[in-house]
Amino acid sequence: MFAHGTKPRDMADPTPLRDVSPRKSETRETLVFFLKLAIVVFVFRSFVFAPFSIPSQSMLPRLYIGDYLFVSKWNYGYSRWSLPWGVPLIPGRILGRDPARGDVVVFRGPPGDDHDVIKRVIGLPGDSVQMRGGQVILNGRAVPKIKIADFTIPLSPNYPGGSECPAEFEDMSAGKPICRYQQFRETLPNGKSYAVLDRGEQINADETGVYNVPAGHVFVMGDNRDDSGDSRFAPPEGMGMVPMERIEGKAVFSFFSTDGSANWVLPWTWFSAARWSRIGEGF
Repeated sequence: MFAHGTKPRDMADPTPLRDVSPRKSETRETLVFFLKLAIVVFVFRSFVFAPFSIPSQSMLPRLYIGDYLFVSKWNYGYSRWSLPWGVPLIPGRILGRDPARGDVVVFRGPPGDDHDVIKRVIGLPGDSVQMRGGQVILNGRAVPKIKIADFTIPLSPNYPGGSECPAEFEDMSAGKPICRYQQFRETLPNGKSYAVLDRGEQINADETGVYNVPAGHVFVMGDNRDDSGDSRFAPPEGMGMVPMERIEGKAVFSFFSTDGSANWVLPWTWFSAARWSRIGEGF
C-alpha cells in the first residue's frame, strides 16, 4: 500500500520533455545574411562590375549628365582604387595591363581630389601628345579629324545650357530649346573612332606644348574638348598625367539615363524622364 497522497514513480503524471537543442536567434541569422550579402557585393563591385553615374558634360557627345553605366574592373588589373573608398588592401597594381588608345576609363582624380573621373585614353607610356589648332598631334602626326553633322542636345534639368551652350549654337526644335555643337569624328592610329565636340577657338585648350607621357601613366582627354579638365591641364584645373594604379576600370555599357526631370514622389515621371534610346549603348 502507498502512503496517502503518494504515487509510484512510474505512475507519476507525464512531464513534457524540454527541447534542449539551441535555437538560433532570428536576429543573428538576419545579421549573418546581410554580412554575407555585403561581402558578395563588395567582391563583385571590386573585381567584376561597378556602377558609375555621369556628373559632368566633359564626355559629350558620348555621355550625358544623368547617364548610368557599368564599369568592368578586370581589364587593367587591380589596385587599392579598385576597392570601394580606396581601401588600401592591395599594394601597387597587380595583374596590370595597359589600356588601349581610345578606351573610356574611370579613374580616381589626383591626390586631394577625392572623386571618380571618366575620360578617354589618348596617349600611352612613351607617347608624345600636343594640340595644334584644336587637333590632336600624337607622336608627331595629326590624328584625323573630320567634320560631321552637328550634335544637338535638348535643354533639361540635367543640361540647363547657360554658358555651357554658347548663344551662337542655340536653336529651337519642335518648340523646345536645344543646344547645337560642331561635331567631328576623330580616328586614332589603332582604328578607334569616336565623335568629339568643338565650341570654337579656345587658346588654352586648342594650342599646347608637347606632353611626353611617362612610364606607368596615360594621357586622357574628354570628348567635349573645350569643356574638359583633363591631362592638358595640371591639377587643380585638370588631371595631369594619370597613374595606371589610379585607373579603376573600363566603361562597358549604359544601363539607364535620365534627363533629371523626374519627381521621385511621382513614380510615373520616372518613365517620362528616362532617355530610353540611350540605354544599352556600348563603347
